[in-house]
Amino acid sequence: MAVCRPQALDSEQTWLEAAQAFIQETLCPAGKETNVQLTQLVIDCVKTTWLSQGRNQGFTLPLSYSFVSVRDLRSHQRLPCCSHLSWSSAAYQTWAQEAGLSGSPLPRERLLLLGTLTDLSGDSEQEDRNGSLYVKDNTGTLGCELIDLDLSWLGHLFLFPSWSYLPPARWESSGKGHLELWGGPVPVLPLTVSTGPSTPVPVLYPEAASRLLRHSSKLRVVQRNLAGKLVRLSALVKSQKKTYFILSLGESSPAGSQAGSCVSIIVQVPAQLVWHRALWPGRAYVLTELRVSKIHGYRYHVWTTSSSSHLLPLKPECVQELDLQPELGAPLLEADPKPLPRTSNIQDRKMQKDLVRDSRLLSYTGTVTGVLNQAAGLYELDGQLGLCLSYQQVHGLRRVLRPGVSLELQDVHLLQSVGGGTQRPVLAPCLRGAVLLRGFSRQKPETQSSPQVWGASLYEQLVWERQLGLPLYLWAIKTLEELACKLCPHVLRHHQFLQRRPPGNPSLGLQLLAPILDVLAPPRVPSRNAHKEILEEPHRCPLQKYARLQTPCSFPTLATLKEEGQCRAWASFDPKTLLPFPEAFHLTSCQLNQRLAWSSICLRPSTFQPAQVLLGVLVASSHKGCLQLRDQTSSLPCLLLNKRSQPLADPQLIGCLVRAEKFQLIIERNVRSNFPSWKELSTTGFIQMQEARVYVQFLLADAMILPVPRPFHHSATSSTCPQIETESPHIGQSRLFLLSHKEALMKRNFCVPSGASLEVPKPTLSFHVSGSWLAGTQRKEGTGWGPPELKGDKHKDQKVLLIFLGSSVRWFEFLHPGQVYRLVAPGPPTPMLFEASGSSCMSQRPLELAGCSSCLTVQSKWTLELESSPDTPDVANINKALPASSLTDLLSGNSTDSLVSFSAEILSRTLCEPLLAPLQTKPGSSGARRGCVKLTVALESADWEFPPHLDIYIEDPHLPPPLGLLPGARVYFGQLEKRVSRSHNVYCCFRCSTYTQVLSFPPETAVSAPLPCIYLADLLQGGQAPFQAIVSCHIVSVFSLQLLWVCAHCTSLSLQGRCTHQGSTCPTQTSVSQANIRLLVEDGTAEAVVTCRNHHVAAALGLCASEWTSLLELVRGPGKVALQFIGPGAQPESSAKIDEPLTFFLRTLCTSLSVLRPIVLSFELERKPSKIVPLEPPRLQRFQCGELPLLTHVNPRIQLLCLSIQEPEHSSSLGTFASFC
Repeated sequence: MAVCRPQALDSEQTWLEAAQAFIQETLCPAGKETNVQLTQLVIDCVKTTWLSQGRNQGFTLPLSYSFVSVRDLRSHQRLPCCSHLSWSSAAYQTWAQEAGLSGSPLPRERLLLLGTLTDLSGDSEQEDRNGSLYVKDNTGTLGCELIDLDLSWLGHLFLFPSWSYLPPARWESSGKGHLELWGGPVPVLPLTVSTGPSTPVPVLYPEAASRLLRHSSKLRVVQRNLAGKLVRLSALVKSQKKTYFILSLGESSPAGSQAGSCVSIIVQVPAQLVWHRALWPGRAYVLTELRVSKIHGYRYHVWTTSSSSHLLPLKPECVQELDLQPELGAPLLEADPKPLPRTSNIQDRKMQKDLVRDSRLLSYTGTVTGVLNQAAGLYELDGQLGLCLSYQQVHGLRRVLRPGVSLELQDVHLLQSVGGGTQRPVLAPCLRGAVLLRGFSRQKPETQSSPQVWGASLYEQLVWERQLGLPLYLWAIKTLEELACKLCPHVLRHHQFLQRRPPGNPSLGLQLLAPILDVLAPPRVPSRNAHKEILEEPHRCPLQKYARLQTPCSFPTLATLKEEGQCRAWASFDPKTLLPFPEAFHLTSCQLNQRLAWSSICLRPSTFQPAQVLLGVLVASSHKGCLQLRDQTSSLPCLLLNKRSQPLADPQLIGCLVRAEKFQLIIERNVRSNFPSWKELSTTGFIQMQEARVYVQFLLADAMILPVPRPFHHSATSSTCPQIETESPHIGQSRLFLLSHKEALMKRNFCVPSGASLEVPKPTLSFHVSGSWLAGTQRKEGTGWGPPELKGDKHKDQKVLLIFLGSSVRWFEFLHPGQVYRLVAPGPPTPMLFEASGSSCMSQRPLELAGCSSCLTVQSKWTLELESSPDTPDVANINKALPASSLTDLLSGNSTDSLVSFSAEILSRTLCEPLLAPLQTKPGSSGARRGCVKLTVALESADWEFPPHLDIYIEDPHLPPPLGLLPGARVYFGQLEKRVSRSHNVYCCFRCSTYTQVLSFPPETAVSAPLPCIYLADLLQGGQAPFQAIVSCHIVSVFSLQLLWVCAHCTSLSLQGRCTHQGSTCPTQTSVSQANIRLLVEDGTAEAVVTCRNHHVAAALGLCASEWTSLLELVRGPGKVALQFIGPGAQPESSAKIDEPLTFFLRTLCTSLSVLRPIVLSFELERKPSKIVPLEPPRLQRFQCGELPLLTHVNPRIQLLCLSIQEPEHSSSLGTFASFC
C-alpha cells in the first residue's frame, strides 16, 4: 500500500485537473473566469455521493469515473448504457442478473453526469414549452424522464448519480438521445426550502368550486384558490394552437359537503405544462389564482390557470376554507337538483346488444413485457394484456417504453374480444386517461424492425385522420406488418411502402388498405373534440363503444396462396366424383386413367375464410415468357385481360404493384395413375404421381395498379426480367413497327454461327413476330423522340421478322397483332442498328416464305413501349393476324393443310392418345407416355344459331398448353392447322405458327343451357342443325346388340373373368362389361340410326339397375353375346357359344313392346358437322299398305350417338312431343 500511495496521489491530482477543466467548460457561465467555488462544490458533491456507498476501497474520489457532457453523450455514445455512482460492482451484478432473466441488461459505463434540470429546450426563456424535461449544460440539452419530479428542482444544477442513456431510435426525427434519471438527483448548490405562506391560504374545495362555476354567469367571479385530492389526470393534449392538460380535484373539505364532488381545471400556460410530470393521482394539491373561462367548442365554463398560478402540496395547517355564503347567498348554495336519467329506446338497446359493446373504464398498474409495434403504440402488459397508446400523444414516453418498464394507467379503457385477429384483451387510454411512468427498465432496447421505423406517421394517420376504431386499427396494423414482410425489402423498400406522403398522395400501404377502410370506416371530417372527450359526462370517446370485428380479408403471401390452393385442390380430388358411376363401370383401365389424368379447380376469394386479396408486383419472366406476380416468398404465374376480349399490351405495367379482390385461382391437376377398374377408385395407392400447375387470372379493371418508382422497380424484377438502367435516360434510339403476326412460344433450334463451339446446341425458348417498320430510326431528344431518319425509298415495303430469345421472351405476353410498338435500344446511337440482318440465326429461305425482307434478333437490353400517338396509323380495325376463316370454308374439305383462325368457346378438355401413337405401344401403357390434349370447342358465328363443334389437338412441343385454356373460356385461335380425318371429320392441331389469346375467362357460375327440342328432319338442313339436341321419337327396330366382358388392362375378351389374350401378362385379372346397341328411330319427319353404349343400353332395353346387373352377370360366362337383326325372324349370330335361354330372352326382348316404344332421346351427331361429305338425296322406297303398294321419297338415315334415354310423360308420342316442344 505504501508503494501504491504516490501513484494514487498522482491519479487523484490528474482526476481533479480533469474535473476542473470539465466544470469550467460545461458548467460555468461562458466567457467568465474560473469559478473556484462552483468547482469545489461539484467535487464535494461527487465525493460525498461516492463515499455514501461505504465500499470505496480507500479512495476518496471515483478515479475510475470520468465526467461526460451532453455533447459527448450525443456524439460519442452510440450504444445504450447506464451509470450508477453509488453502486458497487456487486450491486450492479445483482441488478443486471435480475434484468437478464428476460433480456439483455444495460451495460455499465463509469461516467459522471451533471447538468441543470429544466423544462426549456434552449437558452431562451421565450421558447415554446411543451411539458418536456431536459438536462442542460453549456454544450447542449438532452431530453430526460424522471419518476417523481419536484417542481423546486427546475433551474438548479444537479449531479445525477444513477441514470441510463438511450441513443436516438431510428424512427426519431430529432436525432437526439434520451436520459432516464433513476432516483433523485443530488443538488450541487443547497436548495431553498419553502416555509410556506405566513397566513393560511383561503381555498375552495371541489364542491364549492363546482357550485361557483355553475353560477358564474350571474356573478363576477374573481381569481380563486382551489384545493383537493387529485382524482383524475388527463393526457397532455397537443393541438395545432396550444398544448394543455386537464386535472380534476375531488374529496370535499373536512367540514363535510357533498361527497363525490370534483372540479376540473385546465392547465394551458406553457410554463405550467411541466406540472403534468409532478402530479400524482391520490395526492392533495392547492392551485392558486385560478380563473373562470369559456373555451371554444365546449358550452360550459371551466376553471383555468393564470400565468401567476402556482401548484402547491396541500397542507391542512396552511389553508383555510373560504366561506361563500355572504357572497352568494343561501338560495344559490342550495343543492342542485339531480339530473334526470337519460331515456333511451329499449328496443334499440336490445338490437345493438350483440353488435355494439361498451368498454370498461378502470385503472391499472403493470409492467411492460413486450414491444409489439413501438411506432404503432402497441405493447404487451404482464404477458397477458395488450396496450395501445395510439389514441394519445405520448411520443416522448414511447422512447423509454420497453420490457421492464412499470406503468400506472389512469382511466384506461378495457376492450375484450375485439376480433380482427387479436386474441387478448386490450387496454387503451383515450385523452381522458393518463399513462404515468412508475419505473424504468433495466434492459437494453431491442432493435426495431424497418416496418416499425417507417410506419409511425402512417399509424398516426389511421387514428387521427381516418379515425379508425380500435378493432379496425389493430387489424390494419397487423395487415400492414404482414404486407411489409410480404413485399419488403427485396421487392419494395420499407420507407416507400410505409412512409407518409403529402396530402393527396398516400403511401402505398394506405392505398392497399383504402378500399377496405373506405367501406368499414368511410372518410369523414375529423370530429374528435378533446375538451368534450375529457370533461363531458357521460364519457364519450372513440374507445367507449366497439363492435367485434370480423376479419374483413387477408393478404396471403403468394407461397401461402399457392400452397393453400394445392391443398384444397388435392383435398377435393376424388376419382369417384370426377367419373360418373354409370359410365365408370364400363371403362377400361386405360380409359379410366386417361379421364383422371387432367382436371382443374377454380377457387375464388369468397371460398376462403376470410376472403383473400391478391397482391404482388407484376413481373415478366425471362425463363418462361409468362407474366408473374411476385413477393418475397414466391412468384405466381398470372393471366391478365385488359378488358373483355382485349389482351394486355402495355409493357409499362411491369414493376407495378397489383392488388385484386376479384380473381380466379386456377389449379390444374395432372395425375398419373394405374387404377385397374372402377372398383379400386377408393384406393389411393394406385396414384403414382400428382402434379399441379397453379396460376391466377383476373381482369385489369378489377385490380388496383399502383406504380412503383424506378429505383425500387429494379429490385422487383431483376432476377427474371431486369429493368435496364441506362447510362443516361436521354440517350438511346428507337423504331416503330406494326405487328401483323405472332407465333407460338416454344423451344426452337437455331443455326450455329461459324467458329462457334462444336457442342450440339440445345433448343432455346423463343418466338417470332412479323410486322412492318413504320418509319426510320429515331433518336432520343430530351424526354421525347426526334424525327425519323430517311433512308432509301420510304414507299418500299419494309417487312421485318423479329426474333425474341433468351431474356427477351419476357415481352411475349405484351405483343399482339394489330398493335404498334416502339422498339427502344438504350445507349449511344449505333448506325444501322435496326437494319442489321447478319446477327440473326435465320436463313434466307424462311424469310422468303414469311414475305419479310429482313430479320432482326431483339437484344436482351432492348425494351418495348406501346405506341398510341397521333403519328401512328389507325390500327383500330386490325385485330387479327389473318382474316377469320368463314365457317363454310373451315368445315369444307378444300385446302386441308391450310392455316385457319377463329374464336371459340372451350366446351371440354381431356387427355387422349397421341395422334401418331407408336405402333409398338402396348395397350394400357399410356400412363407412362406423354399424352395429347384434346379441346372440344364451339365455334363463334353470328350467322349460325347453333355453333358447330370442333376438336383441337395439342401435342409436343406445345405441352403444357398455354394458361387459361379451360372449359368455359372464350379463346381466339390463330394459325391452326386444319386436318380431315378418315371419317371426314374436320379437326385442328397446334403448330409453331399458332397464336392463342384468351378473350374471356370461364363464368363464375357455370349455367348449362338446355338442349333444344327439334324434329329429326331439322338435322337434314345442313350446317344450321345443332350438334346436340332432344327429340321425341319411337324405336322402330333393333339392328344389333352386343354384350361382352373385356380385360380392363389389355381390352381382350374375358371368359369367366380371365383374360384370353395369348401370352397375357396383365397385372390384374380384372374385367369390365361393355355393351352396344344400334336402334332405328323415327319421329314422323325422318329416320335415324342411334348408337347406344354401355349404361345407355340398359335404358334402351327398358331394364332397371338390378335387371341390367343380372343380365351382365349371365354374359360373364360366355364372355360375349352378339345379335344381328337383319329382318323379322332373323337368326342371331355370335362369336362365342351362346346359351339358348339367354339368346331367346334377348331376341324376344329386342322385338317386344318393352323396347319398341316411344322415348325421349338426347343425342349428339355421330360425326361433327362438315361440308366435306354432301348429304345424300332422298331415295324412293316402296311400302305395302294392305293390298296397295306405295312409292315415296324417304330421307337418308341420320347417324346419332345416344346421350340419354327417358320415358315420355304421356303414353302417346304426340302428347310427348307437345310437352317437350
